[in-house]
Amino acid sequence: MGRLRFRFRYGGARIPLRFALCAALAAAVAAWACAVSQLQPVLSRLAVARASNTVNRIVARAVNEAVENGAISYGQLISFEKDNDGRIAAVHSNMAVCNRLQAEILDIILTRIEEVPARDLSIPVGTLSGSPLLAGRGPRISVRMESAGSSSARFGNTFTSAGINQTRHEIVLYIDVSVAILLPGFTTATKVSNAVTVAETVIVGAVPESYTYFSTNPADGYDDQKDYVLNG
Repeated sequence: MGRLRFRFRYGGARIPLRFALCAALAAAVAAWACAVSQLQPVLSRLAVARASNTVNRIVARAVNEAVENGAISYGQLISFEKDNDGRIAAVHSNMAVCNRLQAEILDIILTRIEEVPARDLSIPVGTLSGSPLLAGRGPRISVRMESAGSSSARFGNTFTSAGINQTRHEIVLYIDVSVAILLPGFTTATKVSNAVTVAETVIVGAVPESYTYFSTNPADGYDDQKDYVLNG
């Protein structure tokens, strides 16, 4: 028995079924590529927003876990120097602990970013239309996220008045995370910054004369000791 061959007619000529299917597939791919190209600005904004929200959640969870399990505490990071009358004369930071903690927390954050499933970041095609009726519907466009090498974490300090003869000292962890966002046909990038207060105390009495720390900013060098006069 001979093999069956299916052919279509176009303009009086017969076209094999295989060729017709290939042509239809190529047309569909071309149409899809054109649509993605036209919607690239919208797609880029949505992808950046999703990636930024995901990074913010990862940072918040990592820092909260470190605070809750006792890895970060005021007593570990800060020590006081008192004068002969028992008054706080200076505040010093424990840079060995600070350097270790900021490296550990940043490593946890970057590891978790690499583990985010593409499904969590993917964007439904209907969402790109801007129509509330189509939001969340249709096939999903794959979005992947990768951490970049310029990410950093560092501790900072703020001193504010907390009442008569009282000063609030807050230790803030500044985290900057740079990510590359991979989309079909192009790549974009964003930088997500967070400032999280991880410890604080109220210093009762005269404002300490100085606050001494070793810079946690790699650009300054880890051996850069600085003294700040706090009371003018």
